[in-house]
Amino acid sequence: MTNLAVVAHAADDLRIEDIGEPAPDADEAVVAVAYGGVCGSDLHYWRHGAAGASILREPLVLGHELSGVVVRAAADGTGPAEGTLVAVHPLTPHGDGVTPWPAERPNLAPASTYLGSAMHLPHTQGGFASRVALPTRMLFPLPTGLDLQTAVLAEPAAVAWHAVERAGEVAGRRVAVIGSGPIGLLAVAVARHHGAAEVVATDLHALPRSLAAARGARVLDARDEDAIATLHADVVIESSGTVPGLASAIAAAGRGATVVMLGLQAAGGVTAPLATAITRELTLTGSFRFGDEFSSVLEALAGGLLDVEGIVTHVFPASDALAAFATAADASQSSKVALAFDAA
Repeated sequence: MTNLAVVAHAADDLRIEDIGEPAPDADEAVVAVAYGGVCGSDLHYWRHGAAGASILREPLVLGHELSGVVVRAAADGTGPAEGTLVAVHPLTPHGDGVTPWPAERPNLAPASTYLGSAMHLPHTQGGFASRVALPTRMLFPLPTGLDLQTAVLAEPAAVAWHAVERAGEVAGRRVAVIGSGPIGLLAVAVARHHGAAEVVATDLHALPRSLAAARGARVLDARDEDAIATLHADVVIESSGTVPGLASAIAAAGRGATVVMLGLQAAGGVTAPLATAITRELTLTGSFRFGDEFSSVLEALAGGLLDVEGIVTHVFPASDALAAFATAADASQSSKVALAFDAA
């Protein structure tokens, strides 16, 4: 059998190629991938040959948003049995022996690896392949009622869940979400799940605004600076990862509010209206990936407690990955784009 994978070789050099059968270690199971969600980092590797400071130096199998079926259990007897439907937690926390980090926050471990990342050399190969060998600690059996296509949202939903919880208590409060891409839409869903009294979402494009409205958010055009400045939100989730988005997040925040910086800004200095943040006594907090929220997210998805309907706007066969990536890169026409592999 061929084992087709989506492999980034350099900027604008994305290939569908046979990578051969996986050779699992004793603590690894072989998973037949059902769905893989295309993330912004995957798009950056495709378009630029790098995602932030992670630069392609060898071919990289992309993909870290994954669901699938165990087709060979781990030889050491750990993890799920053959036939188990699973979602994948792609983080492996590592310290570097020098930098301190809080042990209860594994997402902050300084030398961690993440599936489909070029941060380290050799690169950490991802899961956009028909079959992959993965450590059993990454594999979370799907709760009853959760299907494989919905489960592909577990990883980005965990990112959003972590960000909302970084703000502290949101129940009964007004939450603004700046940027309604897939992560922003999931932040809207999580904020509503956590009891926000009102959620307001912004975006430049009509499609993501309509998807946010379908989740019960009041929506604003991201260019409507006057309306954003009068939100006086208690909590703001900045999910666009842009300089204008960060400025809008601070403008939308009421006095004493919390701004969660979820969208990853460019490396180096970033211009922001910090005088406003100071005089309003805003709390600015970062949010990076997620830790142990994954199980809670899976249970919420299985129980229908997170409204994710319609966030996956396109599903392409993995053999059409180039078309899928092009569609995912157009935020005016798509939200989450998923690849369907053999197990689907």
